Amino acid sequence: MADVAAGLMVAIVLAVRGMNRMDAGSGRTADGVPSPDRAPVLGFGALALALGATAVLLLRIGHRGIGAVPLTLCVFLTVHTLRSWP
Repeated sequence: MADVAAGLMVAIVLAVRGMNRMDAGSGRTADGVPSPDRAPVLGFGALALALGATAVLLLRIGHRGIGAVPLTLCVFLTVHTLRSWP
């Protein structure tokens, strides 16, 4: 349940950030290099942390088959987070 809530939170934050970027270029001039956007890194990192905690909890109580799925997803999300690092 916590994984679903974390996933929805990440989706909402990334969607709102995308909507803000659509209006950002309407009247501005470029003064320099824009600051890096760290929202995807923080969002996917938080989701990977929630999946990792769930996987460790499931593995500790003895559910090896069920715990392997969130552990695999955690590894994929961690790799994705590290690749999107600015």
